[in-house]
Amino acid sequence: MDISIFGMGYVGTVTAACLADDGHTVIGVDPNEFKIDTINNGQAPMVESGVDELIARNVQAGRLTATTDSAAAVAASDVIFVCVGTPSRPNGSLDLQFLERACTNIGVALQKADHHVVVVVRSTMLPGTMNDVVIPLLETHSNKRSGPDFGVCVNPEFLREATAVQDFRCPPKIVVGSNDQQTIDVVRPLVERGDAPLAVVPLEIAEMVKYVDNSWHALKVTFANEIGRIAKSFDLDSHQIMDVFFLDDKLNISTSYLTPGMAFGGSCLPKDVRALTHKAREMDIDLPVLHSVTASNQAHLNWARDQVLAHDIEKVSILGLSFKAGTDDLREAPMVDLAEQLIGKGRDVRIYDEHVHIQRLTGANQSYINAHLAHLERLLVDDLDTALKHGELLVVGNKSPAFADLAQVVGPNQLVIDMVRVISDPAPLAGYEGLLW
Repeated sequence: MDISIFGMGYVGTVTAACLADDGHTVIGVDPNEFKIDTINNGQAPMVESGVDELIARNVQAGRLTATTDSAAAVAASDVIFVCVGTPSRPNGSLDLQFLERACTNIGVALQKADHHVVVVVRSTMLPGTMNDVVIPLLETHSNKRSGPDFGVCVNPEFLREATAVQDFRCPPKIVVGSNDQQTIDVVRPLVERGDAPLAVVPLEIAEMVKYVDNSWHALKVTFANEIGRIAKSFDLDSHQIMDVFFLDDKLNISTSYLTPGMAFGGSCLPKDVRALTHKAREMDIDLPVLHSVTASNQAHLNWARDQVLAHDIEKVSILGLSFKAGTDDLREAPMVDLAEQLIGKGRDVRIYDEHVHIQRLTGANQSYINAHLAHLERLLVDDLDTALKHGELLVVGNKSPAFADLAQVVGPNQLVIDMVRVISDPAPLAGYEGLLW
């Protein structure tokens, strides 16, 4: 396939070299003549393992060239990859000047294109940039329409410096963001790699994925370093500790606890985070990430409360009170806190949880309820039907199987706010809100 790559920086050069090595005819485009001359001389304009060899081989084979002439490149291409930088401004916002310039140049060149071209953006950009910036610039300067006249796609890159060629050929995942099947059919065979999982998603999802990844990676580094600081204070080997941590691929190194939903609670997480951060304060160790965990969790609970209170509905039924389905543990359960706040705001609350019975609460569990929701007995109802009849607003608080079929039994005038995404298909519901979806 005939491909052009706009932006011969780190990502663009690696992408160009690897696609050419796949057998495609690739034209690199950049206003920097030094980069262009370097590539045409068979060399990489930056240091990256394996790239020099790829460029030399494919320039010699005639599959890879570079130019400053964007119009000529677009005219010769079926697919255009945009790999320009999106650096930070001093205030942290994205500087889109290079992206805007590339899209303007591509749009102008598309005016004369007599064939269907697909524009694939690999540059990292916030959700909405494609619809608010990229597509309008392409349409304005080409006098053509996205979809029927040219395709658009977001294909974020997951390249690490020093291992970029290996990451291109064996990526952790492949993301193709497009709303157009014709575009997907063109891009997919270009970017598919071996057994790497492929996600075909809407544009905005593809734009967001890279930010989620990099924020998670940054969080992992800071988390590990904070654990290291407090471990060293105890004269412990943090690497040995983390080696034990890594052994758990069921809860620790896994998808567990990474599904957006309600705040965490229960008898372990809140108290253990508090204990560790309190000890760190005693030892004069600054752990900003770990110290912020509890505050962030409370902020999330407050946000969830506000989503419920935004509806001026007096009769509320809470379905699921314990912090996890299948247990009656109410200690620091976020739904207990939510119930208490709703009552304080004058809501008429009823609660159904198949596992929570006043007469069975004992010990710390009973003490917690006595301190935080002393009138629980008069709020509890014995069956789901009673709760459904009471509530004009139904708040689902845990993933009890009893709530999975709510969509089939909720009335047309009732609103459901699902805190945990227990309802897989809310389509039959007249009123449904997911907490974070």
